[in-house]
Amino acid sequence: MLKENFNELQLFLAVARERSFTRAASKLGVSQSALSHAIKALEERLNMRLLTRTTRSVAPTEVGERIIACLEPRLADLELALGAIVQINGTATGNLRLSAGEHAVRSLLWPKLKPFLKAHPQIKVELVVDNGFVDIVAGRFDGGVRLGESVDKDMVAVRIGPDMRMVVVGAPAYLASRGTPQTPHELSHHCCINMRLPTAGGLYHWEFEQGGKALRVRVEGQLILNLLGERIEAAEEGLGLACVPEDMVQGALGAGTLVQVLADWCPTFAGYHLYYPSRKQHTPAFALLIEALRHGQ
Repeated sequence: MLKENFNELQLFLAVARERSFTRAASKLGVSQSALSHAIKALEERLNMRLLTRTTRSVAPTEVGERIIACLEPRLADLELALGAIVQINGTATGNLRLSAGEHAVRSLLWPKLKPFLKAHPQIKVELVVDNGFVDIVAGRFDGGVRLGESVDKDMVAVRIGPDMRMVVVGAPAYLASRGTPQTPHELSHHCCINMRLPTAGGLYHWEFEQGGKALRVRVEGQLILNLLGERIEAAEEGLGLACVPEDMVQGALGAGTLVQVLADWCPTFAGYHLYYPSRKQHTPAFALLIEALRHGQ
């Protein structure tokens, strides 16, 4: 029975993962009607409903969840075994799915991924940009990228970038009109360009440190922007102070379009790390990616 329905079970798994026939059909490259017909035929042959369908959502039934729990690890083992066989023949293959924040993608991942993809044309990479703290297990990612201090203890972490720090910057015209803050507490008198954290929903508290003591400051301002490039541009336009990664504004600081303030208060953080579940036996393709991203390579 399982052998006869293997293709349909894979289609069912795709719909269950996406919680949508439309998204699953798009990802699989088949029509929505063909996908719906295949799932319906599978349910009829098994004589059980696998998906609960409404006008707004699709979700696995209890039986469907049990099949998923049984099917997913076996498909993962099969993919691992096939990957190892292909690797023996000298060509790495596989699909990799990564989650990372915007700055990590711009400054680190994308520059390293370009030569990796050219060197391994049979490896497909899906890179999902998300500034929140993503649960990579629930999201079915092979790995994620975070600052070293943010990686959960039950994850394996591989350093892929140097130490970094956030800096506070403003346009010369803004500082001339509003003054230069000497301590983080003085930011309460300034217009600051905020960022909302996707996971928690709250605004990012700017982080400082001096004399070994950490300080987190809630700032206020006219603008809330989640995109890094727009926060930097807004600061250059004199719309307020911004707290941004230092490497992204080195050119502007050198050109004088931005000026750094509170330099003595801005700490250095452990750089970006690639992390993945300690229980996960990764594929040859993922092993190659780890080595390509490893810091110092």
